[in-house]
Amino acid sequence: MGDALPLRTAVLDNGLTVLVQEVHAAPLASVWCWYKVGSRDEAAGLTGISHWVEHMNFKGTTHIPRERIKGIIEEFGGSWNGYTWIDQTTYLETATRDALDRMLFIEAERMANGLYDPDECESERTVIISELQGSENDPDQLLEIEVNAAAFKAHPYGHPTIGWLPDLRRMTRDDLYAHYRRYYVPNNATLVVVGDVETDDAIDRVRRRFGEIAPGEVPERRITAEPDQLGERRVVVRKEGTTAYLKVAFHAPAATDDDFFPMLVVDAVLTGAKGVNLWASFRTPPPQRSARLYRALVEGRLASAVSGGLMPTADPYLYTVSVTAREGAPREAVERATVAELDRLAREGISAGELEKARNQLRARLVFESDSVTNIAHQLGYFETVASAGLYLSIGDRIRAVSREHVARAAARVLRPANRTVGWFEPLPRGESGDGGLA
Repeated sequence: MGDALPLRTAVLDNGLTVLVQEVHAAPLASVWCWYKVGSRDEAAGLTGISHWVEHMNFKGTTHIPRERIKGIIEEFGGSWNGYTWIDQTTYLETATRDALDRMLFIEAERMANGLYDPDECESERTVIISELQGSENDPDQLLEIEVNAAAFKAHPYGHPTIGWLPDLRRMTRDDLYAHYRRYYVPNNATLVVVGDVETDDAIDRVRRRFGEIAPGEVPERRITAEPDQLGERRVVVRKEGTTAYLKVAFHAPAATDDDFFPMLVVDAVLTGAKGVNLWASFRTPPPQRSARLYRALVEGRLASAVSGGLMPTADPYLYTVSVTAREGAPREAVERATVAELDRLAREGISAGELEKARNQLRARLVFESDSVTNIAHQLGYFETVASAGLYLSIGDRIRAVSREHVARAAARVLRPANRTVGWFEPLPRGESGDGGLA
């Protein structure tokens, strides 16, 4: 985005990391507060707690009544939101620059003074269970949950961010509040400000709002590393539906792994170039006309849609190819054509022309993903949480440095038959119940 000045980093005495980037293209500012806590940090019996805590942090604080949280930002014509995923929980506000102090006030209150009223906790239990049941009624989402669970035996990336239903039914208000107080401390957080601000003034404002919040003892993140997968795993889910879905997932490199950016190129060649912005990448369809799997499956009239998913994560996660089978297409033919293209790329690599096109398309996506102060702030905070903001700033150079040889090595390492988990959603006629599960 034009008119951006160099990133400035500061660390307050209580451990809060502050990232400020001046962007003077419009009189706007975006504030994101990131916490290093997600579903990977959840103990047995507490799956989904990070997501539930996120919901509770929109329910009012000591100095902000519940009904005022939205209004404080909306009166400036701004927007607000938040989300939880596997490595992080985050909250944002974007509004006119004169709302900066109000936005910082909200996030400082959210960090230090959440209420967790017992009645609100119970009410939100119903909301979250309804959300879970809604995702289970979406065949594609249900299949993704089951494939991820089958792919991971040891690492907590295998359980869904929303949690498992028995845990959501058992958790208490005290569980939620203890999780909040354990992880919502300044030395486990990154505060990002991007926009039409003056850096020193922004840091001073952050210090005034957050400086008196006491640090905490951040729990050590002792996560079991996922053992190497020794053979293909398969999942079949049978349930009422109208469409068959296929997912082929491979254990994939973490954001800091040398093979991560070559695998982005692999995905661009297979399913079309996407970016690395969880907030924005999947809102715009990728260019697919020359993508190998699109040609083989969609143009081959075996599928109505195909996509790939690879995101930067703190630990090795998954590269997943998702296919919506065309009505009447034999399952065996859809899977055979999908696996054949994956195996061919792993065996033969890619052409020089495919590499150049993928690099150009990926760099273009990076530009589109930095088209607003909100997106820039998201990317700085996201990468600081899973790796470092410096990794984000070096993405363009890293994509340019990807070679055909490196793509070949990464593809051969990742796209191995023994490293994949194959999942099918088989639709059943209305009124029939399935016996979905591992096959």
